[in-house]
This record gives sequence, C-alpha cells and structure tokens, in this order.
Amino acid sequence: MPPVVRNLILINALMLLFTSLSNQFMYAHFALYYPGSPMFEPWQFVTYLFMHGGIGHLLFNMYALWLFGNALEYQWGGKKFLTFYLITGIGAALFYMLVLWIQVRYAEAALSPWELEQIYNTINAPDFVDEVRALHARGLGYTGLLGIMTTPMVGASGAVYGVLLGFGMLYPNTVLRFLFPPVALKAKWVVIGYGALELVLGLVNSGGNIAHFAHIGGMLFGFIMIKYWQRKGKMYY
Repeated sequence: MPPVVRNLILINALMLLFTSLSNQFMYAHFALYYPGSPMFEPWQFVTYLFMHGGIGHLLFNMYALWLFGNALEYQWGGKKFLTFYLITGIGAALFYMLVLWIQVRYAEAALSPWELEQIYNTINAPDFVDEVRALHARGLGYTGLLGIMTTPMVGASGAVYGVLLGFGMLYPNTVLRFLFPPVALKAKWVVIGYGALELVLGLVNSGGNIAHFAHIGGMLFGFIMIKYWQRKGKMYY
C-alpha cells in the first residue's frame, strides 16, 4: 500500500475513534454544515472528508480508496495523488453546497415572510447551536429549511468517487469483477454506470442520508482536473 493511501486510511480510522469518544464535539466542529448555518466553519470543507457516520461507512469508503487509489498513487506519485484527492473532496462539498443553496431558495419561496422571520430568528437565537447539538446527541434533527441548515455532511465518498473516476479515465479497459452481482465490466462502464445512478438517485432524492450530488461533484472535479493535466502535459510525474 503506497504511503498516502495508507495514511489517509489511518487518519480516517483515528477520526472515527475520536468521534466515538466525543460524538457531539466532533460533529459540531468538523462535520460540514451549510454556510448559512451558525454551525458552519470554513475548515469544515476539509475536515468533513475525514469524518464518518459509523464503521460500515468507513469500511466501504476506505476499501474503495485502497482498491482504486493504489493504482493512481503509483502512477502519479504521492503529492499529485493527494492533491487530486483533496481537490475532488473539496469540490464535492462545493457542488453539494450549491445544490443545498438551490433547495434553500425553493424552501424560502414556499414560506410566508412571517414564517421566514420566525425561522431565521430561531437560527440566530443564542441557544440555537446548543439545541442542535442536543438533538444530534439524541439522533434527532429538524426538517425543512431548518433541517438543511442543521444537518451535517460527513464522509470521504466525494473524494472516493473522484478517485473512481480517475481510475476509469487512466485504466478504462481494466476489467473489474463483482461478486454481487457476479459480473465483469470494464472500468469505464463502471464509472459511467455509477455516475448515472448517482444522478438519478440525486434527482429523485432517494437513498436516505446519502449526499448523491456530492458524489457527482467529486467525479465532476476529478474529470476537470484530469482534463486540465492532460492539456498541460502534466498527467504523469
């Protein structure tokens, strides 16, 4: 396992351990909140990448990072791969925040001026952040506009989808074999299939708490980076 992939997996595992010891503190400061939320801090665009919602979430993302990231780091070297990983992860967050901004505008348009005033008075109340933390600790949360403002995003999935996209572009004809379902597909078709699936699920708002548009954002930024490197002749070392 090359060093950057190994260290990323280690950092993510340690962050999950810290989260299990102090869930409320970690989510309050390092998960990513909508920029209009009083919970938002600029560094969350990076730290959310190392937060996960549980051991299953962590294992799925780290297995995919190991599976596809190894080849990219060996091809590009550690510095270039880390740059790609971080930019696709931050890009995924930016794209998802754009989607949330659109949702906020639609939610505001559906409310009366009085209702909007009440909601934003609630958000700006001195004890609002403490109330949100208390709800999170109990596994609860708001819905609607307040839900958008107070529901955090965590996980390396956006960057991992960027890594998957990169693998598919560098090794398009590599055959990937799946156990469930038991099929073999070239990497380029796997990437196209995952991208199409995430777009459909995002549009129908399916998949529970999964930020499908963040996955699409990671793939989009990965595509732009690779195309830029190709044009500049900097695709490899």
